[in-house]
Amino acid sequence: MSTRSYQDAVEHLNSLQSNAATLEAVRASGGRLSEFAIPEMLEYLDRIGYTPSQLNALNVIHITGTKGKGSTSAFTESIIRHSKPEWKTGLYTSPHLVAVRERIRIDGVPISESDFAKYFFEIWDRLVANQNAGKVPTTPPMPGYFRFITLMAFHVFLELKVDATILEVGVGGAYDSTNVVPAPIVTGITVLGIDHVFVLGKTISEIAWQKGGILKKGVPALTVAQPVDAMKVLESRAEELKASKLSVVSANSELSTLKLGLAGSHQVQNAILAVELARSFLEKQTGVAQDTILPISFQTGLVNTRWPGRCQTVVDPKRLRSTWYLDGAHTVESLECCMQWFVSPGVGIPLQKAADLSTSTRVLIFNCTSGRSGESFLGRMIETTRLRLALHKGEKDAVLFNHVIFCTNVTYADGHFKGDLTTKAIADSDLAGLKTQQALASAWSSLAPSYPKSHIHVLPSIEHAVKEVENIQSTTNNHVQTLVTGSLHLVGGIIEVAGLSEVAL
Repeated sequence: MSTRSYQDAVEHLNSLQSNAATLEAVRASGGRLSEFAIPEMLEYLDRIGYTPSQLNALNVIHITGTKGKGSTSAFTESIIRHSKPEWKTGLYTSPHLVAVRERIRIDGVPISESDFAKYFFEIWDRLVANQNAGKVPTTPPMPGYFRFITLMAFHVFLELKVDATILEVGVGGAYDSTNVVPAPIVTGITVLGIDHVFVLGKTISEIAWQKGGILKKGVPALTVAQPVDAMKVLESRAEELKASKLSVVSANSELSTLKLGLAGSHQVQNAILAVELARSFLEKQTGVAQDTILPISFQTGLVNTRWPGRCQTVVDPKRLRSTWYLDGAHTVESLECCMQWFVSPGVGIPLQKAADLSTSTRVLIFNCTSGRSGESFLGRMIETTRLRLALHKGEKDAVLFNHVIFCTNVTYADGHFKGDLTTKAIADSDLAGLKTQQALASAWSSLAPSYPKSHIHVLPSIEHAVKEVENIQSTTNNHVQTLVTGSLHLVGGIIEVAGLSEVAL
């Protein structure tokens, strides 16, 4: 190729995705053959020319958990960046919302399309050139999607000589692709609960064992308060892996006076962990003890943290009287937090208790991974909504949403995806019959029997969903408030199709 563009890189990357059948086989087996996960990742690292010890130069803060690890990573990066503006920070997270390059950020900004293409093909070419260097028999010729981007992130951060790397675990911990850094500076664990599809059906103790796998010899570990069984496992893992200490972070009253950059009461706990991770990191890297009082630089970092698609309010710049509420919540616990945020005065309901709910038209756009229980998700959302309405409005049985839309994560009405949002993880048969969406609609009707079926919409694409919101808007003089949740992929598609990128990202 004479030129290798960003679009070329995205197409190559998409070729590394696992299809729906493969993912289903992984789920059925209870997860990837874990004993090979790290050896295979180390082999790929060797094939691109790096040793594990070289990754220590990245000065890593490694963060795992089942809820809030992305937000905690964003808070931590922002604190360090504002505390040490002369330093260069690297932030690696997943998934992305609109563009895959969002996963690799320098000083809080996604790398450019040209840089993404440059670094992508440097890694691609090294892997292709060294395909016969295999030492682990199970290692496929090319890594999967997430493994590849992880390798690429290591390469980018090493090439650019970052001073601090905030590394978010993808799934699990012990066998995650990010867990090949021998000696991070500090590790952190956010709330443990129901995890992604690879650990559905596991106990909290099994989940804690996986998450505790990121602890390292001689490295301090910080965690938020955990369920008793989970905490026992983490303590056992800390001893087994010889972490220098395992500390539970305590409440910080100074945070109560700050308006955090990320909305939602649940973000306070994430911010507390981020503060302590940043303190531990800065003490180690500078040799200077950090003040126990929250420094102004820490406060500035917390207030200025931006993390699109998480409890985010976006006023539509093109559609009058339209506001979008975006939250990529995709577990039972995070969906409960989402509804606690949305069903709050000044967010999804009026500030005044006496104000009529009918002054706005509220729409829910929802989708979830087919392997998950839509009924349990929707049930928790509806129950939380009822409790919140009773608390704030004194209404026990009010129907908050005037319309609900269940759509696929397909981006456009003609059936194709935006390149960065392409997914092979949805079975063709599921898409053709809208099986997941029909099941969600049925679950909604079962949970809310009196809800008018004419206001439940099952649609084949995100573009169809946006057009339905526009149709609803055309029939009312009310302000239209649309909550989008259940999937970060869905949220990213809405940002793309509705043209919200300039104000949302």
